[in-house]
Amino acid sequence: MAEASKPKEAALPPVQDLTICDSTAKMLTKARKDGVITAFDRAAAMKPCPIGADSACCKHCFMGPCRLNPNDPYAKVGVCGATADTIQARNFGRTVAAGTAAHTDHGMVMLELFRQVALGHIPEYSLMDTEKLYDLAAELGIATEGRTDQEIALNLADVLERTYTQIEGEIPFAVRVPEKTLETWRKAGIVPRGAMREIMEIMHRTTMGVDQDHTNLIKQISRTALADGWGGSMVATELSDILFGTPKPLQAEVNMGVLKERQVNVIVHGHEPNLIDSMLASVNDPALLAKAKAAGAEGINLVGMCCSGLEMMNRRGVPHAGNFMSTETVLVTGAVDAMAVDVQCIKQGLAAVAECYGTRFITTNPRCHIEGALHIEFDEHDPRFCTDLIVEKAIERFAGRKVPVVIPPRVDSGVHGFSHEYINYMLGGTFRGSYVPLNDNIINGRIRGVAGVVGCTNPRTKQDFSHVELTKELIKNDVLVLVSGCAQVAMAKAGLCSPDAAHLCGPGLREVCEAVGIPPVLGLGACVDNSRILTAASAMVRAGGLGQSLADLPAAGCAPEFMSEKAIAIGQYFVASGVFTVFGVTFPTMDKTRFHELLFSGLEDQGMGKWGFAKDPHQMARLMLDHIEKKRRSLGLDKGKERVLVDMAERRALDVA
Repeated sequence: MAEASKPKEAALPPVQDLTICDSTAKMLTKARKDGVITAFDRAAAMKPCPIGADSACCKHCFMGPCRLNPNDPYAKVGVCGATADTIQARNFGRTVAAGTAAHTDHGMVMLELFRQVALGHIPEYSLMDTEKLYDLAAELGIATEGRTDQEIALNLADVLERTYTQIEGEIPFAVRVPEKTLETWRKAGIVPRGAMREIMEIMHRTTMGVDQDHTNLIKQISRTALADGWGGSMVATELSDILFGTPKPLQAEVNMGVLKERQVNVIVHGHEPNLIDSMLASVNDPALLAKAKAAGAEGINLVGMCCSGLEMMNRRGVPHAGNFMSTETVLVTGAVDAMAVDVQCIKQGLAAVAECYGTRFITTNPRCHIEGALHIEFDEHDPRFCTDLIVEKAIERFAGRKVPVVIPPRVDSGVHGFSHEYINYMLGGTFRGSYVPLNDNIINGRIRGVAGVVGCTNPRTKQDFSHVELTKELIKNDVLVLVSGCAQVAMAKAGLCSPDAAHLCGPGLREVCEAVGIPPVLGLGACVDNSRILTAASAMVRAGGLGQSLADLPAAGCAPEFMSEKAIAIGQYFVASGVFTVFGVTFPTMDKTRFHELLFSGLEDQGMGKWGFAKDPHQMARLMLDHIEKKRRSLGLDKGKERVLVDMAERRALDVA
């Protein structure tokens, strides 16, 4: 049962130092007793390279790798003569390119699925939200009068395809960017053309012997990142909403207690909603339910993990078992009969842990095969072939369970599914949806500002701790928080996605939450759905009173426990859009270098946002709160307005036309 190369027990850190998630802690303790290691223990046994962590290593050609001293970065240069700033910029650019490629590829899959559904080639799926189809078409200048849904959808697919393939001009969703922000981009030459073009160019420019000026490289780095946030990710979110439904607030359950001992438990983990949507149909199929009951089960229980789980939790209320750092420990329960995965954030170590507990670990995507996993290809044109077979494999495993089932009982309930459209409706009503009430409450000071807390969990820091502590500090200071990705799961487990959490807020935010009936932490969905934050922020600018660009808003973002290249791409597209963005854990630059200063202050001088870094969540909160108050002062919101009594003659003289 034990996985090879297990670290010595004495060398392992105490479980309470690794996570604040009770369920994960219990299963990690059990895994250690069972002789099974997870990413938590592998991280303890393998220290990060200090040179690589600070981006002081260059391996883009075979004259190296060349290593600099992070404590004295300008003491020497690489074999080719590359300086510390060039090396850091190259590394940073390639990280952004990789993260953008992940979101772009995901977006292209959603685009092709959308097109095939519109053509009628995949009857298992449909255009669920035609209202959003029409709204999106109108926004992009597509005629709708007298046309069928199919005609509009196919026209929309052709327009959005330019997001990826266009080599000149501006990506379609540039129309959504506030004009002053767009002017800043045009002046800097960073408006994206098409994602493929931008990724290709940054990969070329970071090749040995090409672009060697970090101030020039950052332009293409930003352009590539913007092709993610305002391109690949935004298209994926918008088309997923049309295909699978735009989220609206609903009650959903989170944590390992959503597993059921007497049911066949199937977990879907990954990032593409089409797999879990089809799985939802399979687990409710009468024939498969009958097979499960014949095997002694009381039913079939579908559970999500990570981002594809969040997609269906926010849209359909599918229960969610946990975020990235819980994906191995959930298998230790012995209750998971099958885990099906597609792409992104899937640890290769899952195969070994699944084998220890007899779980059927199944890959489904042609882009993601894992040694030791059973591969059942998912084909959108015949999705039930794959998902029905996965359920059958899970039933077989249930019937032959050989390990004890130990399910941590904790279940946390909250309200999720706050799309941009619903926030607009929630604030303004059916006939006059608007962000004006939000802006008004920021202007009058009940809400000091808005923060996005997003991103992964990372075994180099205590799971969920920074997410939760940071968010508590923000809402205590009357900052409304938007969350997505693994951060949303952390908040849900901490009870912060419930309206009951209003008692943790400052008096202003508490008043707003109680009046509207919302939690102080609004769950938006998967990490790709960070584009909802961009859309909401743009709506705030259009609503007026808070400046003319995204950089004017009293807003900040943070990924306190990030681990993925996608997170760096996300962070850079928020910075380039004008948002102060703080990261925790580590940051891939060397302090006191010109490239570091460019990211942490120079971009702000150009009218964009800037990066920040802190390891302690309370320090992260202080950086964000200070920035929000700085923006309030710039807008004049720190000055109280004098109350003037107006007599009747003065009232008659007022121009109220």
